[in-house]
Amino acid sequence: MVEFAPVRPESTAALVARKLRELISGGVFRPGQQLIEVDLARSFGVSRGILREALQRLAQEGLLVSRPNRGVFVAEFGPDEVFDIYTARLAIERAACLKVIEVLGAGPELADALDALSDRLEAAVRGDASESAAVDLDIEFHECMVAAARSPRLDRMHATLAAESRMCQRALDGPVYPAPARIAEHRGIAAAIRSGDVPRLHVLLAAHMDRAVEAIVARLAEAREGAPGALAP
Repeated sequence: MVEFAPVRPESTAALVARKLRELISGGVFRPGQQLIEVDLARSFGVSRGILREALQRLAQEGLLVSRPNRGVFVAEFGPDEVFDIYTARLAIERAACLKVIEVLGAGPELADALDALSDRLEAAVRGDASESAAVDLDIEFHECMVAAARSPRLDRMHATLAAESRMCQRALDGPVYPAPARIAEHRGIAAAIRSGDVPRLHVLLAAHMDRAVEAIVARLAEAREGAPGALAP
């Protein structure tokens, strides 16, 4: 059992849920892994009642699955779930960018921030960064777009989808698709935001999501066939 720093006594179930969400999306708990309630409660330094409430929150979000008489397990995603995750992300990210461009008039400022993140990803790849670090920077790019819209509700919805996206990518050994392609697509998206070219932004975002779905689903198919790069048991 992995040990964690105890949560402060005054912490709520929401804080425990947030920490668990980070651990799940970070790959500490793998898809299909059972979470042992008594061990988690002890590790976090909270009561089992608080821990159960946190687990229920994550089950409602779809990150955990409760199986009667068996326990609670980290969710596993098949092709249909992957497609649904990225479809929902596309809707939220489009809405966020539209608000930034058309309501806030902050397209150039957001583009600057996105280009800086692309620079960081490019530097990380040149420095032989781990795939986990590349995934984090990739998702951070998209989180930055949503955060720029200044909408707590979009942020809240996107947080779960971002966690699921990290789970999809971290469940596979090796890169989902080449980092140079991700960087080029990110820079194209930033350029469309900078110029306020909404139709082109829609096309680029959709193509970017489609590429990710196709790559993940292809790797899942390899895993089912027992090919190299298969999902860890």
